[in-house]
Amino acid sequence: MKSRYTMFAAYNAWANERLYDAAAPLSDADYRADRGAFFKSVHGTLNHLLLADRIWMRRFTGSGEHPDRLDAILYDGFAELRAARRAEDARITAWVGNLTDTSGTLRYRTLSNPRDIEQPLAPALDHFFNHQTHHRGQAHCLLSGIIGNDATPSLDLIVFQRATGYGGLRTLS
Repeated sequence: MKSRYTMFAAYNAWANERLYDAAAPLSDADYRADRGAFFKSVHGTLNHLLLADRIWMRRFTGSGEHPDRLDAILYDGFAELRAARRAEDARITAWVGNLTDTSGTLRYRTLSNPRDIEQPLAPALDHFFNHQTHHRGQAHCLLSGIIGNDATPSLDLIVFQRATGYGGLRTLS
């Protein structure tokens, strides 16, 4: 099971880097424009991705920042947000790399509609990585609308697996 989460942590960092590479050339107006997405803009969506990862990492590790709103803007500037994203991806990768057992339980308090939760660790990790993919998909859609489909990189897991060999994938011919 650990190899699965190691792959997802590496995929997460890879996909985030590709997403940020595509967003970097955007004009500030395009980057911040409310495009009707749940977190409004590319900027808002990228901030939410980092924010949610920090919430979950605090739940997993007991340390780190814990924002108090799901729509908080952690970093107003793209460069600062990207640096923080890279640091969080490194933190996620290191933490997953040090996991010895995914069969435990996790207790935490929800942010929206506060209540106490107990959940097995493995399904919580599944949600953690799936949540990232969900909101990266939203950011990807926003980018596609701004720069076009041909300029927006694929974030498919299989593309990552083919590029890196994760997931036991091997080319036969």
